[in-house]
Amino acid sequence: MNIKNVYILDNRAILYINGENAKEFLQNLISNDINKVSDVNSCFSSLLTPQGKFLYEFIIVKHKSGYLLDCEKPQAEELFKQLSLYKLRSKVEILNLSNEFVVAAFSHEKFLTFDEVKDQPGYTIKYREDPIFLDPRNKDLGARLIINLEKLYLSLKKLDLHDADLKEYYSLSHRLGIVPKDLNKLKDKLFGIECNFEELNGIDFKKGCYVGQENTARIKLKNKLSKRLFPINVINGKLYEGESIYNNEIEIGKVLIDSDYPFALIKYLNENFNEKANFKTKEASININKPDWIKN
Repeated sequence: MNIKNVYILDNRAILYINGENAKEFLQNLISNDINKVSDVNSCFSSLLTPQGKFLYEFIIVKHKSGYLLDCEKPQAEELFKQLSLYKLRSKVEILNLSNEFVVAAFSHEKFLTFDEVKDQPGYTIKYREDPIFLDPRNKDLGARLIINLEKLYLSLKKLDLHDADLKEYYSLSHRLGIVPKDLNKLKDKLFGIECNFEELNGIDFKKGCYVGQENTARIKLKNKLSKRLFPINVINGKLYEGESIYNNEIEIGKVLIDSDYPFALIKYLNENFNEKANFKTKEASININKPDWIKN
């Protein structure tokens, strides 16, 4: 990223969880530990099915007496409804603030120019009362600012940041192996741990129970993680959601996201998976990028 570039993430939405039981409410649901979230630290987390399958992902940021959830806009309304179902008698208020707040992303390098920052994922500061944090998934994705829409452009001017093409940010995220959009295409199609949430700092294996914890822990402890979500690049042809990927007529994966920034669930431990090889689908030739932050 250019140090002066800023990307207005118009595909992001903001929910706000507030109330006397907000912390306990989230702790019982999410895959990460809410105790990690403070005025100086934000975290990445997810909401899974009781079987441990992926439903929603979001970044959690402390804000006043509650928590901001930075989530993908197409998932926001369903996430709001899902959280409301779990609310029951909890003293919790859930608000959709997407019409009031906006998310902007800028470079890791720019973040380090702020006073008293730490170069660690999730580190959070306040800029004129608005949270700025280094992406808790991967520092190379840069930092994010969550700000009231009315204040956005004045703050960007003061920060000497200039609006850039959002496709640049999406392409960077895809190259890094982090899904930038179309998360609904993953819903209930794979386990949360297969989304690489452990490596992306989105799962805490030491916290207590949460929705989907049992299967997530079993896959981890019994070393049964044999498939992972990897970005794919089309060499030629066309992809289709749900189709199989082959190497020498042996199926090694399945396309889950077939759009501009495609991803597939790959049997990465299979002897027929070689990340240097070209693979085939019905109508396309592709290659598969195993992110360098995945060590096994």
